[in-house]
Order: sequence, then structure tokens, then C-alpha cells
Amino acid sequence: MSPPDPAPSPGSTPHLLPVSRGARATVIGLAALLVVALGFGAWGAWKVFSPAANALPSSAQWQAAQARNQQLEQRVATLSRSDQISRDANRDLQDTLGERDEQIAGLRADVAFYERFVGATGQRRGLAVHELKLQPQTDQAWHFTATLTQNLNRGAVNRGRLQLTVEGTRDGKLETLDWPRLRQQPTADGMAFSFKYFQQLEGEIVLPPQFKPLRVTARLQPDDGSRVDQSFTWAEATATQSPDTAAAAADAG
Repeated sequence: MSPPDPAPSPGSTPHLLPVSRGARATVIGLAALLVVALGFGAWGAWKVFSPAANALPSSAQWQAAQARNQQLEQRVATLSRSDQISRDANRDLQDTLGERDEQIAGLRADVAFYERFVGATGQRRGLAVHELKLQPQTDQAWHFTATLTQNLNRGAVNRGRLQLTVEGTRDGKLETLDWPRLRQQPTADGMAFSFKYFQQLEGEIVLPPQFKPLRVTARLQPDDGSRVDQSFTWAEATATQSPDTAAAAADAG
């Protein structure tokens, strides 16, 4: 057995264990991280508690922001209104163009009619009903337009009266409605006409309930001359487009 180490004397310095290079590097790295962390913490505290960071906008800045916001709202409202006005104007224009097209087609039909009627090659005819049109006003009331013509006696004035009669069925039975019943006036007289070449007469007739019309007859009674009767089927009289208008539209196309 080796003898024990001698005890250190009271005045001697204790012996320290040597430190490796790896441990020294670790300690230095930790110290550097601690310094960096303390730096970021101080910077964040300065950003949070700095008077400039927490300062509210001034009154002038607030008023400027409000004014800008109002300008933007006004601009949006103006643009929306302008867009609505443009849409309404475009729709009105389309409706107007549609109406003009219908008017042009009607005028072309009238011109074609006048050319055939008064032209040098036009067929000579006495007093007649050139066209009879009916348009519904209600379930029972109808508006009629009768076009009367004559080009046989040029320059002569034709005077007389027009009456309508309607044939149809009600409750499975044939029935004829005369002019007083159609006008709902027991003493109704015919509509007076007076023209040289042509004239349009317009009026209203009323059909009774449950009556199904089949044919309408226009009766012309001139002041001096024989009576003229012309019949039209109900389908012909209520057609939405007359033959002349259809022909003019076909020519235009």
C-alpha cells in the first residue's frame, strides 16, 4: 500500500482542473446568444413603449382621411348612377327602335296599298271594305278598324253608313249579333262615312258572355246606291298582321 498524499498546507492555493477547448467554445457561444437576445428584447421594448410608435393621427390627418373617404364614396355613387342611366337610356333606345321598325313596316304597307289603289295599273273597284281589323280590349270588348275604299268614280264623294254583324255560337247554337246588340244600344245607327277614295272608321263592339265568334260582316249602306256586304272570318279579322303589312315586310327583307 502506497502512503497517503500529504494534506495541503494552509497557505497553499487549491489546484484547478484544466478546461477543454470544446467546453470553452460552448461557453462563449452561449454568452453570445445571451447578448443577442438581450439586444432584441431591448429593441422590441423600445418599439412598444416609444412615444412615436403609440402616437395617434393628428386632427388634420383624421380630417384628410375622412375627406378622402367621402370623395371615394361620392365617386362610387356617381359611377353607379351613370351606369344605371346608361342602361335605362339603352333600353329606351331599343324600345324606340322597335317602335320605329313597326311604324316603317306599316308605312311601307300603306305606300304599297296606295300605289296599287291609285296607280295607273290599279284595278278599278266600287265601294268596298278593303280591310277589317279587330283588337281585344277586354274578354268581351273589341276595337275595330274598317278601311273603306273606292276608285271607280274618281272625284265622286261616297256617303253612307257602316254597320257590323257577328255570327257565332253560344250554348251550342248558332247566333247572329246585329249592330244594336254589338253596340249595346237598341237604337244605334251605323257609323257615318264620307270619302272620295278611302277612309278608316274605328269603334267598339261588345260580345255577350260565352259567345264564340266565327265570322264578322261589314255592311255598307250608301246614301245613293245598293248595299254592300263583305264578310271576314274571325281569324282573318283578328290576325295580328294584315296581308299588306306582311307583303311589305317580306319585300323589305
